[in-house]
Amino acid sequence: MQTHSSPQSNWLRSYYFTRAVFSIVWIAAAILLAGQPRAVAFLLVVYPLWDALANVIDARVNGGLQANPSQTLNVVVSTVTALAVVIALSNSTYAVLAVFGAWAILSGLLQLYTGVRRWRVYGAQWVMILSGAQSALAGGFMISRSFGADAPAILDIVPYAGFGAFYFLLSSIWLVVAAYRKANA
Repeated sequence: MQTHSSPQSNWLRSYYFTRAVFSIVWIAAAILLAGQPRAVAFLLVVYPLWDALANVIDARVNGGLQANPSQTLNVVVSTVTALAVVIALSNSTYAVLAVFGAWAILSGLLQLYTGVRRWRVYGAQWVMILSGAQSALAGGFMISRSFGADAPAILDIVPYAGFGAFYFLLSSIWLVVAAYRKANA
């Protein structure tokens, strides 16, 4: 495993930290605004749109969308998900949870692939690989819950966002520690 501190690895640490902060803010807003349908709808659409935007920015910093096919596909999947959420919102909360579940599976698998690919260059990607795998599993759980008797709510998505925040924060910290160890070796 090769670990180095470069503009790219510095970017990755900042990127992961920013993703964690966004997720934490989103979770707080989801909890505080859970009873307000328009705010909930906005949050449910913004979450995948943010993921799409974050992947575009990260891919551009790391060689462009063409050089990062998993992120390019993730941009498409997240954008389509935001549109699907808009449609699902007019149907039912069950449909919204099913859309989020499908997105969690697809984006998790793409994140897992991106983590494996980046491990070779930056190291310390095991957290992102684990996060991608857990995202895919959480997606399956969300889909199964979308067939349940109890009506889903935004609070059913909060744990998924919480684990995402945790993994992004842990990845950022792990890369800081790896750079520190290398600098002091």
